[in-house]
Amino acid sequence: MPSLPRRRGRLLELDLTTVPIEVEPEDVVGRLRSRHRPRLTALLRALHEAGDDPSVRGLLVKVGGSALPWATVQEIRSGLVAFARSGKPSTAWAETLGEGGSGTADYVLATACGQVWLQPSAELALVGVASETTFLRGALDKLGVEPQLDKRHEYKNAADRIMRTEFTPEHREAVDRLAASAWEGAVTTVAAARGLSVDDVRSVAERAPLSAAEARDAGLVDRIGYRDEVYAEMRKQVGDDAQLLYADQWTPRRSVGTLLARQRDFVAVVDGHGEIVPGRTRQGPRGRQLGSDTVSAALRAARDDEHAKAVLFRVDSPGGSAVASDTIWREVTLVRDAGKPVIVSMGAVAGSGGYYIACPADVIVAQPATITGSIGVLGGKIVVTGLLDRLGLGTGAVEHGGAARMFSSRRGFTDDEQQRLAAMLDRIYADFVQKVADGRGLTRDAADAVARGRVWSGADAAGNGLVDVLGGMRDAARLARERAGLPADAPLRPALHVPPLARLGRARSSEDPRALARVTLSPWGDLAALAAELGLPGGGPLRMPGIRLR
Repeated sequence: MPSLPRRRGRLLELDLTTVPIEVEPEDVVGRLRSRHRPRLTALLRALHEAGDDPSVRGLLVKVGGSALPWATVQEIRSGLVAFARSGKPSTAWAETLGEGGSGTADYVLATACGQVWLQPSAELALVGVASETTFLRGALDKLGVEPQLDKRHEYKNAADRIMRTEFTPEHREAVDRLAASAWEGAVTTVAAARGLSVDDVRSVAERAPLSAAEARDAGLVDRIGYRDEVYAEMRKQVGDDAQLLYADQWTPRRSVGTLLARQRDFVAVVDGHGEIVPGRTRQGPRGRQLGSDTVSAALRAARDDEHAKAVLFRVDSPGGSAVASDTIWREVTLVRDAGKPVIVSMGAVAGSGGYYIACPADVIVAQPATITGSIGVLGGKIVVTGLLDRLGLGTGAVEHGGAARMFSSRRGFTDDEQQRLAAMLDRIYADFVQKVADGRGLTRDAADAVARGRVWSGADAAGNGLVDVLGGMRDAARLARERAGLPADAPLRPALHVPPLARLGRARSSEDPRALARVTLSPWGDLAALAAELGLPGGGPLRMPGIRLR
């Protein structure tokens, strides 16, 4: 019997100088802009599985300048470590790791490979981790704009960015701990990967940025050379005939049985990316918005499908609307009550409303650097009376009812209205904390102690009961299969999928998946970005502050 033709050898390439995309953009323009960026799910599959492919001979990884979130760094790094375990050569290389900025996160990624190369003119800016916050109050005062916000409680710091000109002690404490947690993890990881002590790594960091030669002498990199030299050296190891292929375009071989088994049991994947809003998932002022109608429909589909034995809920959200969060929370609870395990995999951020929708899950998985928690609430308005006066604009108004203009931006709250706002925030906070207590098996007092609006790193959240397992999507998928009693190769499939052509048809009811397939535009139109920067209402009371660790 004739043998099958030998599959040509592959040398995988991974370009991490741009941030990978986890969720495909809904709009045509977004898809065109992202067409050259790697897909996170596909590259993780390749890193974890391609090591077992006989045709794959090695891996080349370009790093530097990507501004990857720390949790994403940890997710990808776990894949690089998995590939390295196959024994096949892997090399990370960079034109520079810094040059006027921090190269810490990119270098942590690089250390997962067997060798690290730097260009001769490069810097290694292993300078540490920092977080900067811009406070708007001074500028708003000059404009004649008065923020009238209230929060629950002292750590709910999204309001502080607008209400204050500097850190409160609680705000500084929370952000400082996030940066410290990320830096501790980075130092430990580098030390283990490079065979150095933690003290050695900290000492070298005090001298950064380092030249390429200094980095080599300190044991942080292995070789100095240009791209052509990196590739030539790798080809000596894997053979000149190996064909280059981007890692996210690698696909595993599938057996005929696998291709035909379309109706077998599976894990349903539900997407939870973006700011939480009522209605459908769409593009908004801050990017993708996570619509409660869309997510609820996906969770109902998973609950009703007899072949969907578990749900993998990927949450990457800073929160948003309290009501929309509660709507999704209810559907997660119904899936769990139906006897199907729900496993949450947290991305870079899963805070405030993002934690609200995660807390009833059976298991919560997060990366050590995932920003989570922020169990709190804020609300209020921005009063522009002073600005209007400066512009010479007058205001006329009529009203009927007890508080018809309570949330008008053209006047401040009355004492009675402030009391009503406080009562509303108290009610939302109490409900939020109780849901966390019930979902996480805590007493209410214990839940309140780790709430109060404070953000936590995933590592710290694992120590206080808000997170169960440290890991990524692959770990969450494994747990979902185990909890559902499925085999290790049981497929992952979207809980709800509407083919493009089917979207053209009119939905027959609210239960028809086509009812959720339309995409709407931001109500701010061309002013969406400006509205977001001014902190205008729209994000909702369960939105956590923006935090960026560099």
